[in-house]
Amino acid sequence: MIKVMVVEDEEQIRGILKKMVERTKGCNVVSACGNFATAISDFMSFHPDVVFMDIDLAGESGLECAKAITEVDPKVKIVFATAHSEYMANAFEIYAFDYLVKPFDLERIGKTLGRIKSMVDEENSENSENKSESSLEKLVIRGKEEINLIDTKDIIMIERSDGACRIITNDEIFLTTASLSSIQEKLDPDKFMRCHKSYIIRTDAVKKLEIYGRWTYTVTLKGTSETALMTSEKYNEMKEKLIF
Repeated sequence: MIKVMVVEDEEQIRGILKKMVERTKGCNVVSACGNFATAISDFMSFHPDVVFMDIDLAGESGLECAKAITEVDPKVKIVFATAHSEYMANAFEIYAFDYLVKPFDLERIGKTLGRIKSMVDEENSENSENKSESSLEKLVIRGKEEINLIDTKDIIMIERSDGACRIITNDEIFLTTASLSSIQEKLDPDKFMRCHKSYIIRTDAVKKLEIYGRWTYTVTLKGTSETALMTSEKYNEMKEKLIF
C-alpha cells in the first residue's frame, strides 16, 4: 500500500484531491492538511511515500515545505499539484517527481501514482535480490581511466556532489559517476547508513553530531576532516541502533 499525504490550503480542493488519490488501487491518504507546520508534523508522524504539494499554502511556500520534507526523507516522492505552472522549473530543482496543474485530471493522477507504485515495487524487489550482495568485502569502482577495488572496511563516507560520488577512505578519495543508490546496494546495511540524500556514512565512524538546521545535523567522522549531513529521521533511526 502506497501512503500519500495531500498538502493543499483550499479545503474543497484538498477533499477532491484526496478522493481522486484514493480511487487509485493500492493508495491510501494518511494525511490531508493545509499549512507548512502541519505538513511537517504529519510527515514526521505518518512517513508517507508520496506528498501532493500545493505551491502556495495560504501565503507560505510549498517549495520550501517540500525542501524541508526531502531533508527528512530523501526518498519521498514529491508531486506538485498547483495552479501555478510558472514554478515548474523551481519544483524540479528539488527533485519533484511530477508537476500537475489545476484543474486536475483523474487519469493523469492515476498514471502518476501507478508509476510511483511500480518504482516502489521494483525497489523492493531489487533490495531483496541484492540482499546477498550487501556484505561485499570489496567495492569495484570504475574511474575515467582505471578500475579501483576498494576495501569496504576502509570506507568512511560517500558524498554525491556535482554529478559524481566521492568515496572517502582511510587513505584516499575515489571519484565515480555511479549513483549513490547503486553504491548503497553493495554495502552492508548493518555497517553503512544513507543518512541524507547526498551522503552515506560508516556508522561506527561517527564521532560527533551537531545541529545544522531545523531538521538536519552535521556529522563529524573518525579518520577524515570531511563532514556529512544527517536528517533528523536518520538520527532517530541511529539512536534506536546505538547507545547515545
